[in-house]
Formats: sequence, C-alpha cells, structure tokens
Amino acid sequence: MKKMQAGTRLNRRVMCEVLAPLKAGLLSGLVVLHALGCGPVSPPEGAGGLETSQQALHTSLGLSVNGLSVNGLSVNGLSVNGLSVSDLETAVFREWFNVDPSTREITMHYLILCAVPSGQERTFFNSVTGTSYTWYGELGLAPNWAEGVLPSVLEQQVVSACLAAHVNAYGQHVAISVQGRTAQGEVLASTEEELRTFTAEEACFFGNLFTDAGAFAANGSTLLKNSESTLRTCGLSPRDGTPGCEPMTHVGSCKRFCTWDKEAQAYTRCSYQGVEYMALTTRMQAADIYRCGDGVCQDTESCGTGKTYSSCAADCGQCP
Repeated sequence: MKKMQAGTRLNRRVMCEVLAPLKAGLLSGLVVLHALGCGPVSPPEGAGGLETSQQALHTSLGLSVNGLSVNGLSVNGLSVNGLSVSDLETAVFREWFNVDPSTREITMHYLILCAVPSGQERTFFNSVTGTSYTWYGELGLAPNWAEGVLPSVLEQQVVSACLAAHVNAYGQHVAISVQGRTAQGEVLASTEEELRTFTAEEACFFGNLFTDAGAFAANGSTLLKNSESTLRTCGLSPRDGTPGCEPMTHVGSCKRFCTWDKEAQAYTRCSYQGVEYMALTTRMQAADIYRCGDGVCQDTESCGTGKTYSSCAADCGQCP
C-alpha cells in the first residue's frame, strides 16, 4: 500500500487488513480479517513476561476515523452473544477463540473496528496461551451490540457491509473512505479534505454474514475502461461475478439495486432478491486506478501484445 505523506492532515486512525475464505452460518457466519503491523498492547497487571497481541492502530500504513479505512479482508466464523467486555470473558468465548487464536484475533480486530464506537476498546486475556489482546473501536456501526446485546438485523447488515467493504482479492492494502449510516441512522462524518482526496466513488456493499444471505458488491459511478484495473477489484469491477472474491458476489451497478442518500452522500439502502439491506459506500483515490501504458507493470496487469490491463505490452512486455 502506498503510504500517505506525513504532511497529510486527515483526521483519521490507522487500520490494516488481508484476505482468506468465508464460512456462513447463523451467528457464526461472520467475516474474518487479517491485521498487519500494529503497536504492542500492555499485558494485564501481574502478567509480566507474557506475550501481547499487536492489534493497536498505530502503523503508518494509512489513516482512518469516521469512515476512512484501509482494505483487505478474509472470512471465517464467529459466535458471540455480544461485544461488551464481560461477553469476551466467558468460557464460551474463550473456547471459540482458542480453536484458532491466530485467525480469530484477526476476526475480532475487524469486528470491533466496525461495530464499536471510536474511543472504546475491548480486551481479552487468553489464560490458555498467556496472551493479552486489545481491539479498538472505530466506526461504531452497531452500538447496541457493542454494549452486549444480540445484534439487531440492521446491525447485522451494516457490520456485514463494513466487513465486505474491506475485501481485497490481492491481499494488499489500499486506502478507502467509507460512507453511510450506522444501524441507528447516524451519518458517518467526513471532512472536506477526505472527500477531495478520495474522489472516485468506488462501490456499494451490502448483505448479511450472520445468516446465509451472503455479501454483495456493486459498482459506484466510477467505471473501469479496458485499459484500467485496480487492487480493489472486488468492489470496482469491470464485470459481474469477479473471480477471486468469493464468497462475496458482484452484482453489477449500485444504481440498479440501491437508493442514494443525499445527506450521507452514499448508497445506504439496497434491495436484492426481495430483501432490503443497509449498505455502505466506498470512495478511493484516483491514483489507485492503474492504466496500461503508465510504465509500471502492476499486480493487476498481465503481459501480452495489447493495450488492455489483461494484455499490457507497454507495462509488462510480451509473454514468454
């Protein structure tokens, strides 16, 4: 991911992410994500010498607050009743977590980031491994679930949209701006500088990963030419059913399924296959859309004899 310059004054915090496969289920059909390079967390008192998780949002990979984030996600299962501190100290949560600690700490990183308000954190001391974890809230999309009650349908939907918005089929980081509303209808605030920086309306995301409904993406107003490509291919796609983004399904255009929210400056409601979902809309920087002929052979481009991203002689040369 390209680092933002130190002089950039976006009032945002850092988030980090990467991709793997999804398993849906009742309350276990939640997205799992992979966090990279975060600052160490202090162990609980009396736990000197214990390992600590590195989940703090203090890297130079990007900036994020009020909707700005960095993308990349993978999916798996999670089964917890609520996200209050007490809910994370139960035997049920500990048993679930220790099935696969390395993967499930990633799940929790992104789940807390999406659901819990900024300024709050959730901690968990794993007595089995002697590791302490701290996960930081950011967007506050599901405040009631964050307080320990079962998530409402709206909370399930908007958290699912948030997780889907962070999918990256290439497992790489690209800064994005997330627009929309929380489950309680509050608009995610954005600064004018953020909107000037993230000018390309990329995609809308919706679905429900707490059920077997799945997750969906559709193109925003930005459309790719045959010569163009992006690491954000799961959202900004040149075609339906983008390969490599399963189990998320690309369904075409946001305008076809979704309603534009003038106040939020985003698609916040989408109707698909007879079901209405809360949605989130993402914006990206124009520089993160690559063009065949710009002199750089990107991961999204291939060798060949043509001028398209899949056969770009100018950047990647002819195939051997």
